[in-house]
Amino acid sequence: MKCAAGIETRIVDESSINLDPIQAAGRLTPEAMKAVIAWGDGYSVCDHCHKPFRLDYVTNPPIADFHSDLSKWLGMDQSQVVPGARRAFQEVTGALVSKGEPVMMTGMGHYTAYLSVEVVNGVVREIPPTPDHHITADTAAERIEAVIREFGYAPKLLFIDAVDFMYGNFHDVKGVAKVAHQYDIPVLYNGVYTVGVLPVNGKDLGADFVVGSGHKSMAAPAPSGVLATTDEYADVVLRTTKISGDVTGRKFGIKQVGILGCSLMGAPIVGLIASFPAVKERVKHWDEEVANHRIVTDALLSIEGTKIASEFPRRHTLTRMDTSASFDVVARTHKKRGFFLSSALAKRGITGIMPGVTKQWKFNTYGLSREQVEYLAGAFVDIAEENGLRIA
Repeated sequence: MKCAAGIETRIVDESSINLDPIQAAGRLTPEAMKAVIAWGDGYSVCDHCHKPFRLDYVTNPPIADFHSDLSKWLGMDQSQVVPGARRAFQEVTGALVSKGEPVMMTGMGHYTAYLSVEVVNGVVREIPPTPDHHITADTAAERIEAVIREFGYAPKLLFIDAVDFMYGNFHDVKGVAKVAHQYDIPVLYNGVYTVGVLPVNGKDLGADFVVGSGHKSMAAPAPSGVLATTDEYADVVLRTTKISGDVTGRKFGIKQVGILGCSLMGAPIVGLIASFPAVKERVKHWDEEVANHRIVTDALLSIEGTKIASEFPRRHTLTRMDTSASFDVVARTHKKRGFFLSSALAKRGITGIMPGVTKQWKFNTYGLSREQVEYLAGAFVDIAEENGLRIA
């Protein structure tokens, strides 16, 4: 089927169990799907934009209420919607970091966090992960001291991933934030794999900024994201325009500088709002998601030679597997080489694992039912048995 000339209709999630790590928690709710159709036009949400001509003041659709509810839900004071988490990173660095100034980054941070420092000509200094791929408060303190010795002052900002994209490991956010605040360093909590899937309270965690991804973890269309902050930093990061034309004298009201006046419009913002009730409800069931995930990891661990590269026992639904001593052994002599695994999964209606990769690979079971994860667990074991691997 085609939805237009040259554009195939996408039916990945309708036809398969999708394990793609970055897609699992971004699948739209039925309500968001309807919102995309009804509000898809670019300036649709501007129907009722009146003075002071700012998007977060619009009440129909309820964008203003959403901002207020979002702040409370994240345990913060003020919030803003942005076109993706990366734009939230950029907004914060743009407000707090100047040329040549250092920013602390975890050694496991997403590339967009690094680029958000580069775009303002800042300097990255990393907190190295431990051998078991964790970021600790002690290591953060050591690196902050090293930066102070190098630059003569403390870093202007510290990024900390709640859960990293490489291993799906939880990091010591509270501990790192406590250390950072001892040096008066503001803390940005990168919650792209937590906000929208599990409970998050920014102030309880010690965060000055909470960043979430709408299209990765809040069942929203892309590009969409959220930025929440405390009142202490709101006037700086969410600042309003003061500029005026030197000839015309033109001024621009209370437009926000960091997002160039307006941010999300059309389908992304209305889809984000439409999914919000379901998202607020689903975070209450995080334990069920982890329990489902463990059914699959337990089945994988029953295959001789298979290991979990992430922390264990698993606390998140995104996991990095090490099958270099199991599936990769099969791949060395299989006629399809490394593609045998993704091919075998595809025959069973399972997709989302990178084709051709059998040494280490990631998957995410978020949102799957108990029936689906049980089927998935059985599929991995069946594939292993078919290819001569022993099952414990």
